[in-house]
Amino acid sequence: MHTLFDRNRLQIKPLALRQSKSDLNCMIHLDTKLPPVSPEASEFMDKLISQIKQARQKGAPIILSYGAHLFKNGLAPIMIKLMEEGYIQQLVTNGAGTIHDWEMAFQGKTEEDVRHYIKKGQFGIWEETGFFLNLAIIIGASQGLGYGASVGKMIHEDMLPVPSVEFLREELEKNLQQPRLSGEFVATANLLHTLESFQIKPGILEVLHPYKQYSIQEAAYRLKIPFSVCPGIGADIIYSHPINNGAAIGQGALQDFLTFAHSVSQLEGGVFLSIGSAVMAPMTFEKAIAMARNLALQENRPLENYQIVVNDIQPGTWDWTQGEPPKNHPAYYLRFCKSFSRMGGNFYYLELDNTVFIRHLYDRLCH
Repeated sequence: MHTLFDRNRLQIKPLALRQSKSDLNCMIHLDTKLPPVSPEASEFMDKLISQIKQARQKGAPIILSYGAHLFKNGLAPIMIKLMEEGYIQQLVTNGAGTIHDWEMAFQGKTEEDVRHYIKKGQFGIWEETGFFLNLAIIIGASQGLGYGASVGKMIHEDMLPVPSVEFLREELEKNLQQPRLSGEFVATANLLHTLESFQIKPGILEVLHPYKQYSIQEAAYRLKIPFSVCPGIGADIIYSHPINNGAAIGQGALQDFLTFAHSVSQLEGGVFLSIGSAVMAPMTFEKAIAMARNLALQENRPLENYQIVVNDIQPGTWDWTQGEPPKNHPAYYLRFCKSFSRMGGNFYYLELDNTVFIRHLYDRLCH
């Protein structure tokens, strides 16, 4: 066995000591002036709005996948309003999307200076972010919740329910008496291990979120909209904290991916929006649509008529309506276009700032 890095030796500092680059002032309010778009972009948005409204009338899903910059650009209030108006039936993001969301709800600011804190050996090594997010996921897994719902529930309820060690031991003993172990057995064992290792007392652990009105994942939990998190192990700052548990992360993330895949399986007549997610969105959609089509073919039902719209600021150097570029063309390596162009349905790429895109999406749908 190779030598492992010992996270228990890290000097983990309180989140309050960190300087953050984004705060509540970045949030865009619904009544701010609408930014202009080109005639071509306006025409495209009109078509997209029509497709979204048709999907809603049919009961087909509108799925929105996004990267963390959407949140840091202050679009949470508009995203939440779109959810409340019934224009989003499934959300999917990466681990960073949940972290910035949670930190804003918890302390009203987020986004550290990476260059500054890397030099100090302190980037991402903050107590509250690592402790509370990981513990929420570990507890949520023992309750049968996915990654996204676990965090959304903590924000919504302003607390984490910590069971006693004795209760968990009894639950494990009961499970061992059954002919087959349940899927929650491992999650319960993980929680027991965590509580004992970190000497966490039972009861209600208060975690206040005074700015939860800006949390997309809290709104999703409150509105019962699936919020799927598709993380990369080691890609997010919560993996620096010693309480982090890979099994709980994996169980929650897998549940979220399968929830997302189910939504994709119902996408006939629907709309899939990918906003500022260059890797996670195309990679997860690719596997989900393959699984979904496998079932659709078995069940002899259609899964071809759907819209895929990718919004990013990368200049469009290739006309994707003409097919895929050759391997010697730089556009071939733009995965957020190349992969989606292979996924069937109707694929469109819109080069536009995501702030402008979401603002016009909301204005045209809700006014």
